[in-house]
Amino acid sequence: MADRKATVTRETKETSVKVQLNIDGQGEFEITTGIRFFDHMLCQLAQHGIFDIKLSATGTDQHHIVEDVAISLGRAFNQALGGRSGIARMAHALVPMDEALAVVALDIGGRGYAAFEALFSSNRIDNMTTDLIRHFFVSFASEARLTIHAKVITGINDHHKAEALFKALARALDGATRLDERLAGRIPSTKDIIEK
Repeated sequence: MADRKATVTRETKETSVKVQLNIDGQGEFEITTGIRFFDHMLCQLAQHGIFDIKLSATGTDQHHIVEDVAISLGRAFNQALGGRSGIARMAHALVPMDEALAVVALDIGGRGYAAFEALFSSNRIDNMTTDLIRHFFVSFASEARLTIHAKVITGINDHHKAEALFKALARALDGATRLDERLAGRIPSTKDIIEK
């Protein structure tokens, strides 16, 4: 089996982002974006997806940093998955975080799309604006070439709702990227190809 790793660098006039990803990792992470709450969410993604992620980002503002991190991380997953041979492809996760409950279902099918449903009572969690949570999911799905359906089913605390979403994304990604030995390396599509 080829190493499922990727390194992506993105340099623009607005941001500088570098991502190193190992899909078959141990959940180790070094993440620095300058946005504390966003760092916390990305750490959940690595920890609960059991991915190794080393990521650094700087930029002019939160919007550009979150967007370009999502773009870069999505591209890293897209590259690391290669031809998609042998992967489970589809998975879902239902994750509680105290009173909050979130679900994420995804398909690594070669088409970028995100349906996102979450209501936050405040426009900010710690130092991150809540509208950027949806923006991360949409940008990540587009660049990773996968379909994501993400929903907060119930919850009161905004931090808990956001954390449940990121943990559910992590668990669903872990499930969908797993190698299924029954496929014997075949691409999980009747087309025998998944667009990258």
